[in-house]
Amino acid sequence: MGRATLGRVLDHLGIPCADPDAALAFYVTAFAPLGFREAMRFETPAGPVIGVADGPGPPHFWLSPAAPGTSYEAHVAFSAPDRAAVDAVHAAAVAAGYEVLHAPRVFPEYHPGYYGTFLRGPDGNNVEAVHHASG
Repeated sequence: MGRATLGRVLDHLGIPCADPDAALAFYVTAFAPLGFREAMRFETPAGPVIGVADGPGPPHFWLSPAAPGTSYEAHVAFSAPDRAAVDAVHAAAVAAGYEVLHAPRVFPEYHPGYYGTFLRGPDGNNVEAVHHASG
């Protein structure tokens, strides 16, 4: 099986961000090993709405301006093609100085073969790269 794309792992997801451009920098830096890039941008009076893709296709992950005073923690998990990609996401995040919630490891409490790393996005969101293997 080849590398999964956002469209196969996630149809689309939008999250509110205090600063969509800072959030974009986090996602395209930490998840560069998965091919994340800015694919589309719409300017609005509240700030940019940014579509993120992981290849030549359309965006499936959207960053938008948060309403003032909003507090939340979203969780989003992106599928990685293998454990090496999970490790590469972790290494990219560490190199950029981003907060790591959990270093890459097997999480047998989720299911056998669940291998992931959890990061804290710039808006306090819990963001994960995960690879599912059998056994």
